[in-house]
Amino acid sequence: MDLGLKDKVALVTGSSRGIGRSIALGLAEEGCNVSLCARGETTLRQTESEVSAKGVRTVATAVDMMQAGGVQQVVQNTLEEFGRIDILINNVGGSKWTPFGDVADEEWNEIFDMNLWAAVRATRSVLPTMKEQGSGVVVTISSIFGRESGGPVTYNATKAAEISMAKTLAKELAPDGIRVNSIAPGSIIFPGGNWQKRLDDDPEGIGNFVKQEIPWGRFGTPEEVANVVVFVASDRASWVTGACINVDGCQSRSLI
Repeated sequence: MDLGLKDKVALVTGSSRGIGRSIALGLAEEGCNVSLCARGETTLRQTESEVSAKGVRTVATAVDMMQAGGVQQVVQNTLEEFGRIDILINNVGGSKWTPFGDVADEEWNEIFDMNLWAAVRATRSVLPTMKEQGSGVVVTISSIFGRESGGPVTYNATKAAEISMAKTLAKELAPDGIRVNSIAPGSIIFPGGNWQKRLDDDPEGIGNFVKQEIPWGRFGTPEEVANVVVFVASDRASWVTGACINVDGCQSRSLI
């Protein structure tokens, strides 16, 4: 199936490893040019080489997307290199496991910067060029724990906000030809990620978690999330907007 992504331009935030890296590679396999960004210079350059090897053009910017200036730099570099942005994938995010009563204002602000504000700023920054083009796609990587309880309270709150923002923006931006969706992964494992670290520290406990919580009996992979994201970002999903799509092996319990 031709997804119609050849020669389009995608900006993928947090794209040096894990889900972001797999999304960037998946887009490149479809012929999409990719702008990468992350804080870690070494892993970012490695991913840049892997994406370039797919035969597409790339640009990689080492920045902190939790800072407004970092977001502006990435968008500027993307436009200077490619002249347009057709797709934005908001993938920057993270969590901290702190009980509610122990979460100081500074930590709340940090988690909001990491999840919601990074997505807000990146989306706001690409909208002028997308509106001028009369087309565009924004996909935000949220979580099943933005749809139901589970995970740290700060993470839940920010991931729910991402889903809400995507739905509201989809309605607002439809007249401009811009589609907006969110993706809600379940528990995804990859080298260096939180689930891999927890599995290494407590194989028995995490093994029991998988048996009890994930009907398929295993963690998901970044590639499985990327496959859905690439389709949603493509012209083949032209009538999909305002949706939140679970990619979780039936881990979630919500009916919606």
